[in-house]
Formats: sequence, C-alpha cells, structure tokens
Amino acid sequence: MSGRHNNKLPNNLPQLQNLIKRDPQSYVDEFQQQFRHYQSNLQIFKLQPDKPNKELADLVMFLAQVGHCYPQPLSTFPQELTGLLMSHHTMIEPDLRMTFCKALILLRNKNLIDPTCLLELFFELLRCHDKLLRKTLYTHIVADIKNINSKHKNNKVNTTLQNFMYTMLRDSNPIAAKISLDVMVELYKRDIWSDAKTVNVITTACFSKVTKIVVAGLKFFLGKDEDEKNDSDSDSEDEGPSVRDLKVRYSTGKKSCKNKKKMEKAMKVLRKHKKKKKPEVFNFSAIHLIHDPQDFSEKLLKQLEGSKERFEVKIMMMEFISRLVGIHELFLFNFYPFVQRFLQPHQRDVTKILLCAAQASHQLVPPEIIEPVIMTIANNFVTDRNSGEVMTVGVNAIREVAARCPLAITEDLLQDLAQYKMHKDKNVMMSARGLIQLFRSLNPQMLHKKDRGRPTEASKEAKIKDYGELEAKDHIPGAEILEVEEGSKEGEEDGGEAPSMSGGDDDGEWVDVHHSSDEETGEVAEKLQNIPVEEREAKAAAVSGSRLLTQDDFKKIRLVQLAKEVNGAPGKGQKRKNVDLDEEDDSRGEVLTLRNIEKLHKKPKDDKETRLATAMAGRSDRKDFVKKHHKLNPHASTSNREKRKTKNFMMMRHSQNVRTKGKRSFREKQIALQNQLLKKKKQYK
Repeated sequence: MSGRHNNKLPNNLPQLQNLIKRDPQSYVDEFQQQFRHYQSNLQIFKLQPDKPNKELADLVMFLAQVGHCYPQPLSTFPQELTGLLMSHHTMIEPDLRMTFCKALILLRNKNLIDPTCLLELFFELLRCHDKLLRKTLYTHIVADIKNINSKHKNNKVNTTLQNFMYTMLRDSNPIAAKISLDVMVELYKRDIWSDAKTVNVITTACFSKVTKIVVAGLKFFLGKDEDEKNDSDSDSEDEGPSVRDLKVRYSTGKKSCKNKKKMEKAMKVLRKHKKKKKPEVFNFSAIHLIHDPQDFSEKLLKQLEGSKERFEVKIMMMEFISRLVGIHELFLFNFYPFVQRFLQPHQRDVTKILLCAAQASHQLVPPEIIEPVIMTIANNFVTDRNSGEVMTVGVNAIREVAARCPLAITEDLLQDLAQYKMHKDKNVMMSARGLIQLFRSLNPQMLHKKDRGRPTEASKEAKIKDYGELEAKDHIPGAEILEVEEGSKEGEEDGGEAPSMSGGDDDGEWVDVHHSSDEETGEVAEKLQNIPVEEREAKAAAVSGSRLLTQDDFKKIRLVQLAKEVNGAPGKGQKRKNVDLDEEDDSRGEVLTLRNIEKLHKKPKDDKETRLATAMAGRSDRKDFVKKHHKLNPHASTSNREKRKTKNFMMMRHSQNVRTKGKRSFREKQIALQNQLLKKKKQYK
C-alpha cells in the first residue's frame, strides 16, 4: 500500500520519465496527459513569449527525454520547437531559450531531427546576446559535424552547411560571423573540413569590416597545423648514408690527422643534409589550397595600403602577403617598395618586417626589384654607428634575401659585407661569416679570393644560373659510380686471388677476407676524381637510361655526392684552407621564422636591473650565512658580554668597552703608538 501512496506520476516527471523508458506501453495514458498539458502551456507561451515559464520548460525536457519511446505522437514536436526559436528567439526568456536548445540537442543525439535544419537554426541563434548559449551551440555544432563525418564524408550535408556559412561570414551581426568563422577553423584543425572550399570560405574573412574577424582569419593562415602527420625524425638507412657509413669509409685507411679532419667535415655535411630532409616544422597546407593566390594577394595588398587598422594588424597582413608571395612564387612588385618604407632600426617590430622582406623574395622576382630592398637594409642597419645587435639583424636579413634571390646583391656590396668577418662584435662577425659561407656554395666568384675557401668537387661542378634559367638534367647526378664500380669488380674477379689458408690456424680452416661495400664505394669515388666532368656525365646518362636503380644504388650515389662536398677539387690551390662549415641549421623551407633574422651567436649582456633581479631570485630559498652559537645547555643563563649587546647605549657610554678610537684623547693616542712601537722593537730583537 505504501508504494501506491508514493506513486505521484502526474506531478513527478522524473519518475514518470524513468518508468516510460523501461516500459513505454504501460504508461501511454500518463504520457498523453502530460502531452496535453504541454500543448495547453504552449498556447499560453505564444500569448506571452517574453515571460518565464518553468512548467513549460520541465514539460519540454520531459518530452525530449521520452521522444524515442513515442515517435508517432511526437512527430511534430521538433518542428514546433524549431519554429518557436526561429520566430521568438530574440524575446524568449534566456533560461527557457536554453532549455529549448538543449531539448533539440537531445533529440538530435537520438537522431529524431534532421541535422541540416537544426544546424542552420543554431547558426541563426548565434546572433543572440547570450554568451552561455553561444558557447553551448558552438560546442554542439562542432561535435555534431564531427559525428556526421566520423564514418565517411557526408558531402551533401557539408556542402549545404559550407554554403550557409559563406553567408554567415557576411552577416551584419559581428558575433555570429565571428563564431561561424571559429567553427570552420576548428573543423579544419580537426581534419573534418580540410578541403579547398573551406579554406576559400575562410579567405573571405580577411576582407571583413570587423577587426576581430580579420584577425581571426589572418591567425588561421599564419598559424600551424597542430596535427603533424610526419612526426618521425629518424631517418632509415635506406634513405641515405648514415654515420656508420662515413666512419667505415674514413677509418679503413691510414690513421692520420688528414683523414680525421675529413671525417669530421663529412659528419658536418651529413648533419646539414639530414636537417634539410627533415619535414617542415610548420605545415601551411591551407595556403596551398587558396584559389587564384595572385588575385587574392593583390586585393589583400590594396586593402593593406588603405588600411586604418592598428599596426599589429598591418604586420599580420604583411606576414600573410609575404608568405603567399614566397610559397606560390607570385609577382607582386608593389609590395617591396611598401615594405621598404618601414626598414628603419627604430621602427617598431622591425625584425618582423625584415622577415616579410626575406619571405617575399624568390628566384622568379627580377633582381632589380629586390636590389633596392637589400641596399636599404645595408645602408640603415649595417653601419658602424649602430649597435652590434642591429648590425647582426641587418646582415642576417640580407643573407636570407640573397639565399632566395642571389642575383639581387651586387659584388661590391657582398665584398664590403664580407669585411665584417673580423668585426669586434662576435654576433656581427659570425653573421658575416654566414653570408660568406652562403656564397661559397652559391657563387664563389663574387667573393674575394681569400674568402672563397678551398674549392671542392661540388663547387667546381656547380653552375651559375642566370635569371629565369632552369637546369633540366637527363641523368641522375652521381650515377657514374655504379658503372665504375662494376668495372672494378670485374677486374678483381678476373685477376683476384683465391681465399688463402691462414698460417696461424692449427685447424687449417679457410678464412674469408670480407670487404664492406662502403669501403669499396670510397675507393671507387677516389678513382672518379681523375675522370673529366663531361665523361662523368656521359657515364651517368648511360647508367640512368639502361637499368633500374635499387635502394642500395641510390645509397652509394648519395654517399659519393656527399663526398664531393668534402674532397678538394683536383688542381692548384690545394694549400688554401678548408671551408668552415656551419653546424647550425642552414636549410630554408617554405616559411622563415624570426630566429633566422634574430639569430645571435653570443648572448647580450643584461642590464643592472635584470642582473639584480636574477640575484635576488636566487636568494629567495637560500638561508642567511650567519654563524649561530648554540648553547650546550639551553636553560643556562647568559654572560655579561651577551647582556651588554641588548643594553641601551646611554647605559654603556662610559664603559671602556664601547669607547671607540675616534673618541680617544691625544695623550691616549700617544701612549698607544708608543706601546705599539716598543712591541715591534722587541719582536725584531
């Protein structure tokens, strides 16, 4: 009987909801009663949509919870809620509006409502001035689109929503447009909407009249993809020569200082090549998906020239334009004079502007366009009236620009900058040496003879390209080693000796002497030095067109090509010093970083305030260096000397123990000096 008295189903909606989920058919009457109650409250709400209605909110959540149990009676329930929110969302009380949205989210999770209509409604609701509601809708939109594309790409829904978002980015409400942009950016980062259409919809945000939307769009293109697919830094042995290969090659011969230096130099070259082969730290795939980047960059530059935004926003626009120009190798000649106006040492964020100038340089830009930029940097930064850091930044910027457009720097300017290799400031000195090192590989003839270093085989084979010249090869460089190696092996087979019996072996077993392939490759590479370049190319073309190369063949080719950068070229000039290789990362990918411009080889000195702050921070947890006297008996009384320390000075002023030397009389000083001299006289006797 007690169970019957506790059953309050008409008024206890959570209990009725629990019972309906367990047995829907047994509680149809109770459900019908609550459904009629909902309809009557709905009519009251339509008369006063701005009034709070707690009872209607409870009934809506109840029907949403049991919607899957009675699909036929509640077939129009989602459409009713959608219509109410669409027509009255601006005047509905915030708590009731949140309840309606949560009910629709619950129905969507049970697959009782079409996702397209619901998502379009939620995008419309982003216009509401309710921060908690917008956050809830944003979370659901991202999660729902992710679930829709979890098993396979739903192109129909994606196309509809992308077209709708294209209109939302142009919405008059900046909050709705900003959140729509955030949704697209988040979906791109999660690799859900990573197609070209999404990227090109986001490009429209760069031309918005709202600063927040422009900044969000620029940050998307200037940022990086968090999910890097190529995380492996380890290089397999099949991809190229390893450290072991070099050690075997240079350690099998005579142990000499010359071979040791060659091996160290080869190690530096190997590290340099492996750094070049590493995947880019930044993955700017979004920039590659932009349709017509030339027209897009021209419009963006026009907007930048007439922009009245803050300087930080202008810097972001300049960085984006420079990346577009550098990655797509665009022709945007008006951009260089625009950047040139800001190339002053006192300019705010000048290192970022120098980075933009270097990033926008590429080999297809005519040298006469880039040359004024280099001259401006040299005249404004690389002068003795500036500090060492300013000069270092200028030389680094010139090096990065010249690395992408070598013909833009004149021979006189290069030789003048090379003179800073003996500068008193170490940062300037190392930057100048880095510039020299760059042109030792690009065009050594532009340097002074003393700065060229000892020529190597690779530098002798390198050809200076004119503007717009492309080098198309019909063979694999270095493939001639395979033909020479095969010829040397055939000679060994014809005139080679059979395995001999070891005289020191009592059992008389045969001992095979094994030569590693790396050692043989090194010997063959030395034979190639005596073959003319034309004959080498002919042999390489014959090998490239007559056979299929294996991974071992490519490994041998890379090893020989690596040796060309180490071995000196045959001929005169052998007494000149070796090329000092820079062990730092000298690879230049698609995108530069500020470290390429601000790279300092010596840390600048801190000012007094910084040093003092560092010293005080180190003393925070340190105990005072004070010698503490501990009594053997802590309960013992203090001595007169200890008591004298705590007494008032006026009480002790007449005591001889506290009288200082300055208060002694002239006679007392005479007596003290006399006693001191007598004491010294006795010591010397």
